[in-house]
Amino acid sequence: MENQRTVRRTVGDGLRIAVRALVYAALGGAALLALATVASVLGPVLALDLYTPPVAAWWTVFTAVTVQGVPFLLLGTVVSAAIGAFVPERVFRRLLPRNQALAVPVAGAAGVVLPGCECASVPVAGSLMRRGVAPAAALAFLLSAPAINPVVLVATSVAFPGQPEMVLGRLLASLATAVVMGWLWARFGREKWLRLPERRTGPTGSGLGAFGTFGAGLQHDFLHAGGFLVLGAAAAATFAVVVPRSVLDVFTGSAWLSVLLLALLAVVLCVCSEADAFVAASLSGFSPTARLAFMVVGPMVDLKLIALQTGTFGRAFAVRFSSVTWVVAVLSSVLVGWWLL
Repeated sequence: MENQRTVRRTVGDGLRIAVRALVYAALGGAALLALATVASVLGPVLALDLYTPPVAAWWTVFTAVTVQGVPFLLLGTVVSAAIGAFVPERVFRRLLPRNQALAVPVAGAAGVVLPGCECASVPVAGSLMRRGVAPAAALAFLLSAPAINPVVLVATSVAFPGQPEMVLGRLLASLATAVVMGWLWARFGREKWLRLPERRTGPTGSGLGAFGTFGAGLQHDFLHAGGFLVLGAAAAATFAVVVPRSVLDVFTGSAWLSVLLLALLAVVLCVCSEADAFVAASLSGFSPTARLAFMVVGPMVDLKLIALQTGTFGRAFAVRFSSVTWVVAVLSSVLVGWWLL
């Protein structure tokens, strides 16, 4: 009887902590959204009062990136904490082939099941590594999840009506980039470049078990990744204000320069993957291949994603991985665009 009461007490305490952590994270995300919304209203007004329109533009871009990213960041941290607390390692060992070369494309294709953006993929990939998934497979999932999920593909079809080849091109180029990067990491990656997330086991000393692990993981991941999301949004807003629009017009006449320009813009604009198709569709002066590159690069390499990767996996990893991913994404976009568009 005493053991049963102890078990019930432990489960009850764990549930309370998990619910409390989930409520805190939800309230924190709602508070951040509310602050960003208020700032988006008051910031431009204050900027106009001070006769500084660039500050108003900076507030607009900053709050737009933050408001887009926070809900999916919260989704990702919830999924990450749930994976770390409730999914046994043997599940991943059974689902993924033991051979890394085969596990990478399977993990890349699995990215279709998570309807989130790049803000959500980083903590989930970190959780997968903590559960024993090979880094190459987890990184393939990290790149593919925000690029080929159903929400993104539907949004792309809506943004480009009557152009199913654009949807197919985005799917193929994004999946190819994720798989190639996974294989490259499996072949050339070094452990010293990757700061693996700490494995969070159940707090046996406190007797909280899986629910306690879920609560601790949710609080840690949301607060940790949220700070880097804000940092990346601020950097994107600064670039958007500093670079004049007249510079962009210089590149529209060249097919190759337009691809490189939109691939660079995708990095600095930090548009959420669920919305970048509409931005790409509005860039009617650029070639279809250039707009495809914008949609392929954005969910895989942008300032806020680089910041999130730095905070989660370390700077040495983020610099190398992001640079090579950008090159592979551009090449994949050009090849698919040449073949399909």
